[in-house]
Amino acid sequence: MVGRTGAGSAAGRIAWMCAAHVVSMPGFAAYSTLLPRLQQEWGINNSQAGFVSGAFFAGYMTAVPLLTGITDRIDARRVYFFSCLVLAAALGGFALLAEGFMSAALFQAVAGAGIAGTYMPGLRVLTDNTDGAAQTRAVSFYTAIFGLGTSVSIVASGWVADGWGWRAAFGAAALGPLVAGAMVAFGMPPSRLAQVRSASIVDFRPVLRAGQVRAYILGYTVHCWELFGSRSWLVAFCYFAQATQPGGGLWGWSPVAVAAIANLFGPPASVVGNELALRYGRGRLITAVMIASGVLTCMLGFTNALPWYAIAALAMLHMMLVMGDSSALTAGMVMHSAPEARGATMAVHSTLGFGAGFLAPLAFGAVLDAAGGNTSSTAWGAAFACLGAAALAAPFYLGFARRARDEQH
Repeated sequence: MVGRTGAGSAAGRIAWMCAAHVVSMPGFAAYSTLLPRLQQEWGINNSQAGFVSGAFFAGYMTAVPLLTGITDRIDARRVYFFSCLVLAAALGGFALLAEGFMSAALFQAVAGAGIAGTYMPGLRVLTDNTDGAAQTRAVSFYTAIFGLGTSVSIVASGWVADGWGWRAAFGAAALGPLVAGAMVAFGMPPSRLAQVRSASIVDFRPVLRAGQVRAYILGYTVHCWELFGSRSWLVAFCYFAQATQPGGGLWGWSPVAVAAIANLFGPPASVVGNELALRYGRGRLITAVMIASGVLTCMLGFTNALPWYAIAALAMLHMMLVMGDSSALTAGMVMHSAPEARGATMAVHSTLGFGAGFLAPLAFGAVLDAAGGNTSSTAWGAAFACLGAAALAAPFYLGFARRARDEQH
């Protein structure tokens, strides 16, 4: 039984935190799922739509240094609970008050700040209550479950919006964080606070001096550039691709269904990726996955001439490959972080990663507009290629390819 002192075993604590993580996320993909209908209703162009997507990550990036870094001094459960309240308020505000480009961007930014205080602080709650091999697997499952939460968000948002409209979808999504906050506040043990010597509220200097974690943090930044850029526009791309098909779809599967299923491939891919990294080496796994995902991402936007079932399959393979190195990168960061600066390390990791998540949707929309608009296959191809190129180059300029060669000997 899970009570105030948490689950009695490491497996129970991992399961509880993963469940809370999914419950907190119904609003995460609501905007990207409902983007085609919001874009039509509000009359906004692709660059403006991309900016609204990016505003979420701007809010995240602004808040995460404080909300994650401060977990070195304050019980992470308190940060998590407060942030769930902020997230619920932002989603409720979007449902009631969003009327166009600027108001939507404002509420998305506040929602991003709320997620900033749940994702990495939630990981801090979990890693402070696990040790050894269980800790590595805790990181793997927790970060992987993000994909399941995204799929739930896509399906729930689309289903509620189809029945009751997009405002109801955002309003319903506001309930999830309230439940998740209670689950963590009353269902997990307190975090272990380090003996922090610095007088600063959040001290990033130990992170900047720790050379071993830098590659993992920058690798995660590239991963987020590719992942969040793709996630923000995948439903819209699937609508474009489906519209070019003579039959209009695969066994009645809508673009929302395809995107939701594609995201379900992420969690097992991330978990398996971390297990392969433990067995064969992190450098080898990260290098192989980044190259493979980069190649497919560069190709995906040009595939609309293929049969719809092939496009759907490629979208699923794409999300599986993009997520294949997620847990390996974050687990590598946690393993090499100093205990007294773990919160600050997670803050830098998440700030740079979600900072890329802010820029990627905006860059994608700008390239899409500049290359011909969202009715052009060439434009979609160029937009996806701007995401995949970074993943192709990253293993070489971050040293993972060199590490992979060392691990073979």
